[in-house]
Amino acid sequence: MKVFSANLDNLRKLYINQLQMLLSTEQQITEALPKMIEKSSDTQLKQAFQSHLQETEMHVQRLEQILNQAAGDAKPVKCKVMAALAIEGEDAVKDAADDAVRDAALISAGQRVEHYEIAVYGAVRRWAQLLGETSHVELLDKTIKEEGHADHLLTEIADRVNPYAQKAA
Repeated sequence: MKVFSANLDNLRKLYINQLQMLLSTEQQITEALPKMIEKSSDTQLKQAFQSHLQETEMHVQRLEQILNQAAGDAKPVKCKVMAALAIEGEDAVKDAADDAVRDAALISAGQRVEHYEIAVYGAVRRWAQLLGETSHVELLDKTIKEEGHADHLLTEIADRVNPYAQKAA
């Protein structure tokens, strides 16, 4: 398991490692979102993904800033969870024949990613607090709020889209 081979013998090393994985996560999301925008048929869903792509690009910049301060460089460590979530989402979208069903699959894939990010950002923010990294806490908190907003927006869109998916033949 990668966590044990990275010699994470203190909280600061774990903190930096998880920030590096978050950087990889956000970079993978910036690659996935344009495909999700293209596959969306619902206008509001397209707009939500487009808006979140812009936010995600800002998340990358924030993580690079934090990593440059904390570690001296901003190199990502491959996030295998995000890679798996992206593949799972692509499979569901590819298998959906109906537009509304595809949109429902896209929403579900998006929310899985948001929930994962909220969990990891929450842990990393707490570690930043314990490590006395006040400026990092503020940046991480801003990102958590944006991820939560994206999740709530996807829920609102799902409430409208899912009934159409239910009616698909």
